[in-house]
Amino acid sequence: MAALLSFLIGALTASRLGRTFTGRPMRHWLLAAALFETALFWIAAAVAAGFDVGAQAPVAALYAIIVLTGFAMGFRNATVRQMKVPDLTTTVLTLTGLAADSRLAGGPNTNAHRRMASVAALFLGAAIGAVMVMQSGPVLPLVVVAALVLAGTAICALHPASTAPAAA
Repeated sequence: MAALLSFLIGALTASRLGRTFTGRPMRHWLLAAALFETALFWIAAAVAAGFDVGAQAPVAALYAIIVLTGFAMGFRNATVRQMKVPDLTTTVLTLTGLAADSRLAGGPNTNAHRRMASVAALFLGAAIGAVMVMQSGPVLPLVVVAALVLAGTAICALHPASTAPAAA
């Protein structure tokens, strides 16, 4: 429940905040969103420094990590949705589109390779994250994901399309 609520609040916050960037270059919104999300993951990493994965203790730290990461992921999903890039959708919509547009469902199988690559990347990231948590605890994966969010968004912000005005 904590993860779901924090995800929804993160998505709501990003949607409201994203509207304040309407008309400004998309890269401004992307970089602001990435900095905010990165900060949430780094705060979660700091909280996780005192967390015992085996004992799942202290419980307050567990919920703080859940809320911070849930909020960050909801924030990211709403940010991606606002970009309106075809086939760069939220996780659920990527999986749904893959199934709904498949030949098995009578669809045209549009961009199936891109969608399958996206799903494969999700599973690979989850597997790597799980191994990192099992080997070193939650701090390292949280720091790494924050760095990847920041670096990946910075690279996207260099793309010429990111100078286009952000839409509402």
